[in-house]
Amino acid sequence: MRIGVPREIQAGETRVALTPHLIPLLTRDGHEVMIESGAGVSARFPDALYSSAGAMIASEVQALYAQADVIFKVQAPGFNASLQRHEAELLPDGASLIGLLAPLAHLDVMRSLALRRITSYSLEYLPRLSRAQSMDALTSMATVAGYKAVLLAADRLAKMMPLLMTAAGTVAPANVLVLGVGVAGLQAIATAKRLGARVRAFDPRPPVREQVESLGAEFLAMDLPAGAETTGGYAREQSEAFLARERETIAANLPSADVVICSAQVFGKRAPLLITSDMARQMRPGSALVDLAAEQGGNCEATLPGQEAVRDGVLIIGTTNLPALVPTDASRLYAGNVVNFFRYLYPRSSGAQTGPGSGDEIVAGTCITRDGAIVNPAIRAAMHEGVVPLLPAEGVPS
Repeated sequence: MRIGVPREIQAGETRVALTPHLIPLLTRDGHEVMIESGAGVSARFPDALYSSAGAMIASEVQALYAQADVIFKVQAPGFNASLQRHEAELLPDGASLIGLLAPLAHLDVMRSLALRRITSYSLEYLPRLSRAQSMDALTSMATVAGYKAVLLAADRLAKMMPLLMTAAGTVAPANVLVLGVGVAGLQAIATAKRLGARVRAFDPRPPVREQVESLGAEFLAMDLPAGAETTGGYAREQSEAFLARERETIAANLPSADVVICSAQVFGKRAPLLITSDMARQMRPGSALVDLAAEQGGNCEATLPGQEAVRDGVLIIGTTNLPALVPTDASRLYAGNVVNFFRYLYPRSSGAQTGPGSGDEIVAGTCITRDGAIVNPAIRAAMHEGVVPLLPAEGVPS
């Protein structure tokens, strides 16, 4: 098969969907790889590295799309202003697409992909199975985000993180509070501990306590509900009554926190509101809050997605797409997930699918469009609820 990797066009996106070190795996399987010129530059992978690894460099993205059997992307297809065409329109009819497509946020694009008979796979929907761990892009990107969130806070904080005993006096360690202990939260805890901070954490899922304490952090205790975790390992949406009790526990710990890392998210839904604006005012002047859930509405009421703001002396960081701030390693990890997924689908170079069929749990979970239809139940339900306009959104081909 011929694999095409275009340059990402979304503002601020610095990652690339394939890195040079993985190209020999694909070419040994009999596949051809085409990279748009400059696709990896922002992640520190120049064209020369790709060509020396065996990839062809395409100077024109239209030619890359036209010749590709499958496209690797990071973000969902978007409108290419320089071409005045949508990327979904550049995909050849019947081609395949693999990426983090955020289907619920791009229903109009999913509709366009279906109309063009594109077989699309969104890695956010990868089932949490042991055999799928090497393909789990959400976990990879959450690892990067949790790490970078702590570094952002440390960079903006007016004090140092570790305990220091000097001839001039003792510097107390910074107090870090982590809310939501999934992969990002655990990485935030580990990073803050490595920097020498005193760390506390909270999550409504009982099994998380052991994980938090194993990293040397203190777990904030409260009465935890049964069934707080889905069978897939994600946090389950909680009642407003429980969230109110949760906010009471959090509020009691905010005045002593120098840094708060918010990473509580519910898959496919708005992030839970854990810190109201009134609660944020209880934080120390000069303290910092990093909201990893900013793109999903934010765990903090005062968060402005994509922005930094000082509210009553507290810096609230709503930066979205933190992995794009660490593009080299984020790209390496993501590309590894994509290549492992692709090789699971197509273990040989034959044009026909020689891997698992559409009934396979991994294939069925990730496939969004196929044979001219929306095949993912959640996305199909959203379509039927009338979320998608009768006419395509501006810039999206019909």
